[in-house]
Amino acid sequence: MHAADLIQSAIDRNRSIACVGLDPRPNLIPPTLVADSLHRLGDTAEAVADAFLTYNRGLIHAATNACAAVKLQLACYEAYGAPGYACFTETVKYARDRNVPVIADGKRNDIGSTAEHYAQAFLTAAPGLSGRALPGTGCDWLTVNPYLGADGITPFIDRHPSATGIFVLVRTSNASSGDIQDVALAAGGTVAERMARLVAGWASGRLGKSGLSSVGAVVGATHPAQAKNLRTLMPDCMFLVPGYGAQGGSAADALAGVRADGRGILVNSSRALLGAWQKPEYSGLNWKDAARAALDAMNKDLEAAGGVPARAADI
Repeated sequence: MHAADLIQSAIDRNRSIACVGLDPRPNLIPPTLVADSLHRLGDTAEAVADAFLTYNRGLIHAATNACAAVKLQLACYEAYGAPGYACFTETVKYARDRNVPVIADGKRNDIGSTAEHYAQAFLTAAPGLSGRALPGTGCDWLTVNPYLGADGITPFIDRHPSATGIFVLVRTSNASSGDIQDVALAAGGTVAERMARLVAGWASGRLGKSGLSSVGAVVGATHPAQAKNLRTLMPDCMFLVPGYGAQGGSAADALAGVRADGRGILVNSSRALLGAWQKPEYSGLNWKDAARAALDAMNKDLEAAGGVPARAADI
């Protein structure tokens, strides 16, 4: 299926535009899981990865019919070396086996054959010694950093421009993003607006039945006024929206860049869902039910702000 249609189908099926950010850290893992992994594997990277995987599977199971996608922050896994990366690949497989679209949040950035290797690792396959293709991790989407120009983008979209997708960083939610992204250019507009025009060009001709492209954009909820403007520059792009909740973005802020047809927005939340079991309002629930309750609350918040689009036909 076309990468954008895959997410839109999940949105239609589950009536949710929520993306569950699987960014595990030891302090977010419930004590029972920590104790079990420590008992079996000691205080090792293997124990951390083991606890992460158990937690991720439980979260995915709880969220399967109530979210549009999951997003895995690669740094959280790569910090633990080979065991962490194995946890990442197993989590991807678990989600895909349950028909949950997967976004690898790696913000990869390079040119030529190096970028192609990143594409092979996350979206396609790498050649084996005999020439047989060896599948990568099997993610559906990957976040990419575009600041090397088109040389760093085309390797990700040339081989499979429809079946897999990329979210290109355009206007990020971090506090210092304006140091570069808000800089005014001599030719007019800002760096972010120039990037948006480039993204629109890369997205052109790659539309699915949903009317959305397999080239999307990362546009933070912390800059709603800019998101509205950026939508006019990237009408066919799915926006992956970080910054909702913990970073201060409201549901209305997250939906600022929505298309006129109500589509094109995928709102991420990580800490609020992963750490839900630590919150007083969910103290009577086990960690899986706490995560689901927090996700239900997120969905309700987004829906109240107009975040459930009409069903897309014939996807």
